[in-house]
Amino acid sequence: MPFADQRPSPAVLDRFRSLCGARLWAKRMDEITQRATQSSQTGRAAQQRHALELALSRLSDPKAMARANQAERRLIGFAREAVALAETLPSPRRNRLREQLEAGLTGESTLVPLFHLLHTAALARSRGFTVAYTGLTDETPHDLLITRQGVSAEVVCETVSAEEGRPVHRGDWCQLVDRVNPDLQTWLAAHPGRYLLKMTLPGGMATDEQVSELHRKIAGLLQAERRQDSSADAILKLDPLVLAGAQAAGQGLPAQLRAQFGEEAHLAVTAMPGGGSVFVMAARAGQENSIAAAVARRCGIVAPSRLSGTQPGILAMLVEDVDRAEWRALRERLELEGAARRWMTDPAARHVVAVTCASRMELFGVAPPDGAPDGELRFRNPGHPAGKHPALAPAVVSSP
Repeated sequence: MPFADQRPSPAVLDRFRSLCGARLWAKRMDEITQRATQSSQTGRAAQQRHALELALSRLSDPKAMARANQAERRLIGFAREAVALAETLPSPRRNRLREQLEAGLTGESTLVPLFHLLHTAALARSRGFTVAYTGLTDETPHDLLITRQGVSAEVVCETVSAEEGRPVHRGDWCQLVDRVNPDLQTWLAAHPGRYLLKMTLPGGMATDEQVSELHRKIAGLLQAERRQDSSADAILKLDPLVLAGAQAAGQGLPAQLRAQFGEEAHLAVTAMPGGGSVFVMAARAGQENSIAAAVARRCGIVAPSRLSGTQPGILAMLVEDVDRAEWRALRERLELEGAARRWMTDPAARHVVAVTCASRMELFGVAPPDGAPDGELRFRNPGHPAGKHPALAPAVVSSP
C-alpha cells in the first residue's frame, strides 16, 4: 500500500491537530461524536460521513495507533503529508491550507476533499511526476500542476456527492426513518408480525417538505390500518414480509433485503426487542439513479471555470456518499466511463486531456473488486492533441 504511513506515531496526529487548530479540532470532534453516537439512522449516517475524522481522533490514542490497520495507516500518512506541505509554504500560503482545513471541519463538510487533493498529488508523484500545489502557492483556479519529461498538465481536484444523482436523497431517507420509527414501534406492539411497506416515489424525495408529507402519509396509513395509499407523489403498499428461500438461506435480514431490492433501494428495519415482529420499509424512486450523469454535469461546470486552456487539463473527480456495492456497480456497468466519454465530446471538454474518478474506497486503499485498481479510474480524451503524449501517459491512459 504505497501511501500508508510506515512509521505511525501519535506525534504525527498531534502536529496535524495543531495545523487544524487544537480548539477547532476538539470542538469539531465533540460535535461529530455527539451526532454519531445517536441511536438513529441519522447517527449511523453521521458515523459513515465522518469516518475519516473519527478515525483520526481515535488514532490519537497510542494503543489505537499501535493497532492501526492499513487503511488507518493511509490516513495517518495523508495527515503527515498535510503537515509536510504546510511546512513548505510561507505564512500567507499556509493560511490558505488552514482555511481549507477549517472549511472541512465546519457544518456538513468533511476533510475528504483535502485528502482527495493529497491523494491525487501522491498518485502523480508515484508515477514519476513533479507536483506543485499551485492552487495554494499561486492561487490558480486549478489545484495542481504536474510535470514529467518537460510536459505539464493542470489538475483540478473536485468532489461531487452522489446525492446529486439520486432522486431519493439518503440524508432525507434517514430523517424519514427517524421520524417514522416511534410510530412503527407503537404499531408493531399492537400488530405483532412481519411486515413490508413498499414505497414508490415517482418524483423522488429531496426536500424537508417531501419528508414531512411522506411521514404524514405513512402515519395515516398505519393509524387507519389500510394496506395501500396512492397519490401522484407516493405509492405505498403494506404486505406481509416474505423472502425467497434461496435468498434467505444463510443470510442476515439486511443482506436478504439488499439481494431482493437491489443497491438503489433505500431500506430500513424496525424490530421489536425480544420478539419476532419486524417492520421493513423499502423505497425506490420512479426513475433510476443518475450518479454518473451528475459527475459529468460537474465536469461541465469546472472545466471552463478552473482550467486556463494554455496546458492540458485533468479533472480528478472524487465521488462522495457511495457505499462499496454502489461504487462497484457504477464501475462494472461502465456508467462512469460512458458518462465521461459522452461529456468529452462536448466543446466544454476541449482543454481536458483526461477525467479520473475515485471514491473513499481508493482513498482508504480498499482492494479490488470494491476499490478500483491503481487508485482511480482514468478516461483519456481521444480528441485532445496531448492525449497520446508519452510523458503524460501514466496520468491519462485509460484504465484497463
